[in-house]
Amino acid sequence: MNVALFDLDGTLLDADSDHAFGQFLLAEGWAGGEEHRRRNDEFYAQYLAERLDIAAYIEFATAPWRDRDPREVESLRQRFVDAVIRPAVRPVAIDLVRHHQAAGDRVAVVTATNDFVTRPIADLFGVETLIATELMRDATGRPDGRIRGTPAFRQGKVARVRQWLAGLGQTLEGLQRSTFYSDSRNDLPLLEAVSHPVATNPSDSLEAFARERGWPILRLFA
Repeated sequence: MNVALFDLDGTLLDADSDHAFGQFLLAEGWAGGEEHRRRNDEFYAQYLAERLDIAAYIEFATAPWRDRDPREVESLRQRFVDAVIRPAVRPVAIDLVRHHQAAGDRVAVVTATNDFVTRPIADLFGVETLIATELMRDATGRPDGRIRGTPAFRQGKVARVRQWLAGLGQTLEGLQRSTFYSDSRNDLPLLEAVSHPVATNPSDSLEAFARERGWPILRLFA
């Protein structure tokens, strides 16, 4: 079996959906002004610097909406997808996904961004399997600000992919071919675990590392 794994933000999507959702909450009046903007930008800078505390970020990022009426939250998410995400979906990225699907590969989006934000985005790319950071929910289904299980972040992406493959009766090592596309050095654990890593729209630091390793470099976005 062959698998094709895709990071989402900056890789398939010409945007960072996590940071953008925080900005959208501000624009919609759901979050508290300049302090929220400052902390949202600070967490994003920590991610870029490869030192994000993802548990602290999830608590922060879900706080403005997790106690709201679920119908309001769903409506907000749909507005976000329509206004921000659809314009950031490029045909060339969809074509890459379709190429792997047409070849018969098992395709999955593997993203540190939480499942609430990313489920409709994976749907836009026609990808059913989403391996995302999952939100812990209470008995009523509301997120409580914590992460459920292992976050799909850094080494956690490897663990979650292995868990998914185990459910299919497979291992990473037993696959005929495993490809992973990513733009970030945060994803080095999974890039190094697959048979065919592809640095995609890479950050400067990932591009330098990829050139040292002789990995292919793909630029989907101008």
